[in-house]
Amino acid sequence: MSEAKRPIDVAVGILMRPNGDVLLGQRPEGKPYAGYWEFPGGKVEPDESILAALKREFVEELGVEIESAEEWCGVEHVYPHAHVRLHFFISRDWRGEPQSLEGQAFAWQGSVGVTPLLPATIPLLEWLDQLRYAGSGR
Repeated sequence: MSEAKRPIDVAVGILMRPNGDVLLGQRPEGKPYAGYWEFPGGKVEPDESILAALKREFVEELGVEIESAEEWCGVEHVYPHAHVRLHFFISRDWRGEPQSLEGQAFAWQGSVGVTPLLPATIPLLEWLDQLRYAGSGR
């Protein structure tokens, strides 16, 4: 497999409040899909574990320290600019309040109302709703 065709590993974090709300961020100007909403995260560096990348990205982007996170699912998506392998983690345990360290907008969402959503994010929302509301009788 050629180097160009290997998917890029990306660590993605879903911060989940006790009420089920999740944090979404808006991609800043200058990045592909600027203005689209997604779960925060970023590229895994060589010789870095996915969880270590997740923790680093959350400190760099949001000033949040993830205490613990559970691996949730993996999704591959081919965008025009990149083939990515997204590794999703759910964290209910973090320190600090999210801040916009890269000039990006972010929003806590119950039922997700922000648009447009990054294409790879859309199918996950239905699965996430099942997980968030499994025990709440909804």
